[in-house]
Amino acid sequence: MRNKKVDQLVLELENYLECWKQFAHYLNLARAKKFDADDESQFLEIKSVITQQLELILSSIASGAPSREDIHTMISNAPSIRFLSELNEGTLRGIENNWHKIYIAWQSMLGQLKVQQRDLESKGMFSSILGRK
Repeated sequence: MRNKKVDQLVLELENYLECWKQFAHYLNLARAKKFDADDESQFLEIKSVITQQLELILSSIASGAPSREDIHTMISNAPSIRFLSELNEGTLRGIENNWHKIYIAWQSMLGQLKVQQRDLESKGMFSSILGRK
C-alpha cells in the first residue's frame, strides 16, 4: 500500500533540501568573496523557492518542522551575497550555524516521513501476502 501523499511529500522535501544546500553554497561564495551578478540573481531565486516551498511543506506537515519564523529570519538575514560578504566572520558563522540547525531539522523531518513511507509499504506487502486489498 503506497500513500501518494507521503510519497509526494518525501519528494518535495528532498527537492527542498537541495535548495538549502544551494543556499549554503552561496554562503561559501560570500565568504570567499567570489561571486558575480549571475550568482546574486540565482541566490535571490533560491531564497524565493525556499520561502514559497516552505508554505507548501508546512501546509502538509503538522509539527516537528523548523518554524516559519526561524526560516524567515534566516532568509531576511541574508539579503544578498554582497551583504553576506561584507559581514564579519563571527556574524557569518552565526548565519551558517542557523542554516545548519534548520537543515538538520529538515533532514530529521525527511527521515520521519521515510519511516512512515516504509511502514505503509510494509503494511501493503503484509496485506497482499494475506490476500487483502
